[in-house]
Amino acid sequence: MPHHPATHVEDSPASTQSGNQPGPTSPITDADRYSRQILFPGIAEQGQHLLRQSHAAVIGCGATGAAAASLLARAGVGTLTLIDRDFVEPSNLQRQVLFDEADALESLPKAEAARRKIALFNSAITVNAHIDDLVPANIHALLAGADIVLDATDNFETRYLINDYAVEQSKPWIYAAAIGAYAATMNILPKPSATESPAPYTLNPTTLNPTACLACIFPKPPSGPVETCDTSGILSTAVNLAASIQVTEALKFLTHQPHLMRRTLLSFDLWSSERSEINASKPNPSCTVCARRQFTHLAGEGRPHITLCGRNSVQIHEHHRPVDFAAMRDRLAPHGQVRFNNLLLRFERPPHTLTLFSDGRAIIQGTTDITLARSLYARFIGS
Repeated sequence: MPHHPATHVEDSPASTQSGNQPGPTSPITDADRYSRQILFPGIAEQGQHLLRQSHAAVIGCGATGAAAASLLARAGVGTLTLIDRDFVEPSNLQRQVLFDEADALESLPKAEAARRKIALFNSAITVNAHIDDLVPANIHALLAGADIVLDATDNFETRYLINDYAVEQSKPWIYAAAIGAYAATMNILPKPSATESPAPYTLNPTTLNPTACLACIFPKPPSGPVETCDTSGILSTAVNLAASIQVTEALKFLTHQPHLMRRTLLSFDLWSSERSEINASKPNPSCTVCARRQFTHLAGEGRPHITLCGRNSVQIHEHHRPVDFAAMRDRLAPHGQVRFNNLLLRFERPPHTLTLFSDGRAIIQGTTDITLARSLYARFIGS
């Protein structure tokens, strides 16, 4: 099935095909901007220089992703790739720190809204905003240039896909999750491939061994009902804790200090103050992913439609074709309320709202019934 490139945005002065370009005319120098961070011995001038040359990818720009992207940008990581399939809504504002009321009223895609906000406080870094769903067909292209990947997703399907890709490519990634008052995070440092040059973090193979991967700790995704922020709620403090720990670990890696990275699955409940750690320092020798190198998620086997966290909705991503929003507006106007910009189209026909992206992907709100969602898509968009 052909896959169209991720949407890049060109509707603001600071935007280009590759994101925000460094601002050489900025009156704020790096010495001024990062002066307090450079004073910290763990970073210092050398570390700041390494951060400037680094590239981090954040998968998901919701609560954890918005916080992580903000922290990475303020720390001076030179290039950020932000990938998100969703748009800003009013319920996001309680915890998603890069967005404001105008973004929610405009239903601005989160990746682009994050890019615009980052440009306001650090125009000297490059931000690549991709309004897209991370899937097997595009993961290699979207993450190819990243030194490290930060997970800020809302579903295990994408996390297992990231894990497959990271192990296959010998690329480090950091798992993070938050629900209720609970936050969890784990570093994954895959074993370098025998057929490739050692990964950048393998500074001393005799003292720095690979960690467990996600499949070592959780061989299969959870089955049955799973807590989400829609059912259990979420505190912004839990989100920021997870993101702060995650980004700190990423800074250790990007400043060439991977030996300081934690080798446990850490979880903390801010409400009860309960804390736990699970040893993740060694791969499971029988792991199907990092030991047997069976990348079923990367191959797209059994990939389902995904019910999104935080609201009553289903994503349809089986159709990949360019959409003419103006023509679609004319087609849908007799059937409901339609508004669009160059990023997305919103079609409201109570009790359902259909949000259509430029590559044919859609989010249908008002149902968790996949059959009904597909029927609505076929009826109004086409099969």
